[in-house]
Amino acid sequence: MHPLAERIQKQDMRALARAITLIENDDDQKLSLMSDIFSIQKQAHYIGITGSPGAGKSSLINRLLTFLRQQNLTVAVIAVDPTSPFSGGALLGDRTRMNQHFLDPGIFIRSMATRGSLGGLARATKDSIRVCDAYGFDIVLVETVGVGQSELDIMKVVDTTGLVLTPNSGDVLQIFKAGIMEIADLFIINKADLPGVGKLKSTLEEYMMIVQPKGWQPPIVQTISTESEGMDELWKNMNDHHSYLYRTDSGTERRKQQLKLEVYDLIREEIWRDVKTEIERDEQKLEVFQNPDADPYQLARSWVKEWGRKGE
Repeated sequence: MHPLAERIQKQDMRALARAITLIENDDDQKLSLMSDIFSIQKQAHYIGITGSPGAGKSSLINRLLTFLRQQNLTVAVIAVDPTSPFSGGALLGDRTRMNQHFLDPGIFIRSMATRGSLGGLARATKDSIRVCDAYGFDIVLVETVGVGQSELDIMKVVDTTGLVLTPNSGDVLQIFKAGIMEIADLFIINKADLPGVGKLKSTLEEYMMIVQPKGWQPPIVQTISTESEGMDELWKNMNDHHSYLYRTDSGTERRKQQLKLEVYDLIREEIWRDVKTEIERDEQKLEVFQNPDADPYQLARSWVKEWGRKGE
């Protein structure tokens, strides 16, 4: 077994942080480490929190963390932030809204840069969730970058997705356009002390009458994160959804689909890495990039075919 995997199994927090860094850097050891990590998963509840910027996702998670710790549950938070165009790091990496939890040994908080990913998540998010699971956390919370129309990747990596909305913000129109409504396992109306809650709730109820979801009916939960209101109802509905997944065929099908998508993603990563390495070690190929009129479609097709023949 990989030494880091052994240390993580013994709940070594330094090893946990080191493993996530290794994953983010796409280290050569990543696949062997993750294969060992997979064998020691403990089936934590993976929860995604998504929604538009300004909806109060970080503040909501901050209050939810306090509530969950009162229930003696341990929690890991993977907070995915926009990427700095200069350093490549997470712009909001300090997670200042959660700083009161940094010294709690039952909570682990890690910021991740999207590094160009368009799906609202970092490429390494799924692997980092698994590492936190192997460590033994009861819950792994994932906060997406919050780019409004690019949040669909969250459904590939978590069990339960909470979509955070606020009254009178125009969120619903954007989310209808993006197709994000379909991925929500529960709707969270945050800042529920503001005017317009009734109208937003009615809109959501009308939406659910139109789409007529089969099986699980996404509940609508009202919260005021600044006052810690609604956390008990929020957690109850998250728990109910988790139980639903593990007692119905719907949950089994979701896990099968997630496995399929994950395998395809890993294949794409491996092929991309090999083809890129093959190209960059050939100076003649690199010279082609000096010609701005070169046909990118022909180059990509021919180089992938050439790479494939070398594997025969």
